[in-house]
This record gives sequence, C-alpha cells and structure tokens, in this order.
Amino acid sequence: MNPVARLRSSSRTPFLQVVKTAVAVVAAVLLCRVLIDGPFPTFAAIAALLVVQPSINQSFVKGLERSAGVVLGVVLATGFHLLLGDSVWVVLLVIVLAILIAWALRLTPTSATQVGISGMLVLTAGVVTPNYSADRILETVLGAIVALIVNALIVPPVLLGPAHLAVARLARDTAAAYERVAIGLTEGWDEGRWHEALLQARALRQQHARAEASLTAARESLTMNPRGGRHRTILDDDIDVAEHLRVLITRVTGMTRAIQDNTAPDLRADPVVGSIATEVARIGADVRALGARVASASGSGSGFAGPVSASAGLASASVSDAAGAVASPEPALTAPIEVIRPNSRHWVLIGALLEDIRRVREELLGEDD
Repeated sequence: MNPVARLRSSSRTPFLQVVKTAVAVVAAVLLCRVLIDGPFPTFAAIAALLVVQPSINQSFVKGLERSAGVVLGVVLATGFHLLLGDSVWVVLLVIVLAILIAWALRLTPTSATQVGISGMLVLTAGVVTPNYSADRILETVLGAIVALIVNALIVPPVLLGPAHLAVARLARDTAAAYERVAIGLTEGWDEGRWHEALLQARALRQQHARAEASLTAARESLTMNPRGGRHRTILDDDIDVAEHLRVLITRVTGMTRAIQDNTAPDLRADPVVGSIATEVARIGADVRALGARVASASGSGSGFAGPVSASAGLASASVSDAAGAVASPEPALTAPIEVIRPNSRHWVLIGALLEDIRRVREELLGEDD
C-alpha cells in the first residue's frame, strides 16, 4: 500500500465541525488576549483545536483530559525549573518523568501525551514563574470551555440518522432471511442453496454489530445535547428493536443451519413442513412490517412501542408471496400446527423448527420473559 495513502482518511470530517473548530480557536485566543496579559495564548488555541469533537459528550471528555494533562505537566515543569533550572537535561528529565507518571496513574492517551507536551512547552517558552504557570493553566481551561460552548451552541451534532437507517435495514434483511427459509422449504432446496442461505444469515450478525456501533455513536451524540428532545425517544425505540432483532437473527441462523445439515429431497413432502414454511413466511412478513415502521419513525417520533405492537400483524400469506406480504391484525402463529404422526426420518429437524418458531413468536409478542 502507498504510504502516502495512509495520510488520508476514508471520509471527510463534516465541514460544520471544521467551521466550529475555527470559530472556537479564534474565540479562545481573543478571550485570552483580553483576560490574560502575556504572550500568544498557545495553550488556549491547542485546547480549542482538540476539544471540538463530533459530539458534545466527547468534547466534554476531551476538555477534562486536556485540562488534567496540562495541570499536571505545568506543575511538574514549574517544580523542576525552580529546583534545577531550565537546561536541556531538565527538559528531557521532565518529559521522561511525565511519561512515567502518566503510566503510573493510568491516564488516558490524551492526558498522558498532554503531560509531557505541556511540561516541555512551559520549560522552553521562556521565563517560568508561578504566575506564568497559572496563566498557562487558565489558558487551557478557557480554551476548553470556549470549545465546549461553541460545539453546543452551533448546531450540536445529532447522529441519529445513520443509526435509525441501520436498524431499519437490519430489520428488512432479517425479514428476508426468514422468507428465504420459507421459500427454501417450499421449493425443496438442495444443500448447496441452503449453504448460501446460511452465509447470508450469518452475515446478519456483522450487520447487527455495525448497527449497534451506530446506536452507540447516536447515544453519545445525544448525551449533554440540548437538541436531544424527541430524538432520545426514537433512539430508545431503535435500541429496543435492535435487541429483538439480535434474538431473531440467532433463531433464523440456527434454523437455516439445521435445515442445511438435515435437508433431503423428500423433506418438503411432509405436510407439517408446509405448515412450518407458512408460519416462517408470516414471521418474515411481520419483521418486514417492523422494518417499515422503523424506517418511517423519523417523521412520527416513535418506531417501536414494545414487542406486542411490533408483532401487531403477521400476514396470512403463502410462501410464494411472503416477500410482499402485507401485515394483518392477527398475531404470529395464529393457529397451532398439528403433528398427527411424527416423520420417522425428519422428526428431529421438524421438532427443532417448531421449537424455533415458538421461541420467535414469544420474542415478537414479548412473551419470552
């Protein structure tokens, strides 16, 4: 790989964040020039540059880390300057001690790096006095506060959109996995096609992990965010849906794996298998309807009102039209599946699928507790 390519990110920082960073730096420097008589407020500018983050919560944490590192570094540098002067060896000693102290205190990488940098800057910037050190600490705190205020006042970021879309897509793809199982049972797929279906079902786990990461980012963007409001309600609903989808993904993956391992040409001849396919198609239609409700929730304010409403209707559709089924007001597994006589060859697989359907139904209806 071209080493130069590593210098570039796969995506740009939002332009609004660039603007907010510039505004924060200028405001912090001007404020320090008014309040503090001294050289250019380098510490304030650096703090403002570092504290403007994609979320207000991250800005707050960065401000604390930056301030803690500066205070420790400035105090360390001032103490050694008063004892040993400001020779090159003193600067090197302070940097090494800063590294060791940060390690001993288990400071975060931001704070740990800042201890050494602050100590070095203080010792190399000029005459070090207690007033000079106090001013540098004050600069840092002012720069961090200004950056936090700017990030909170100028369109504070809300990262709900990507998370909301990820959950809606996950629900849609989970529904498609159930519909594949229904179609495969009806058409009598061979082991090769079931293997492809299994790979697609397993891919849902990674998709769910990405959705969880998006939800975490969204939750963080709403922490301390004055624009939170109804966004928090939508996020809570999305988190609830994602948790239910996690269980449904586990079930459909297990069902697909069981069928792949035990499929046979005569499997679809059993009438119970046809009934199972119909119920799995209904489950797929219900999950697809849930995905549609999640996708439209950004305009209505709520996408999920608990497990019961999530399964407010499973289509009484046949396997052939499962992909386009429209939800009806009837719940999942509307009638018990009758097994008059167990299949002597496939009774284990059929029993396992029936149990999976029962557990999926409980999950959808909120009866799994």
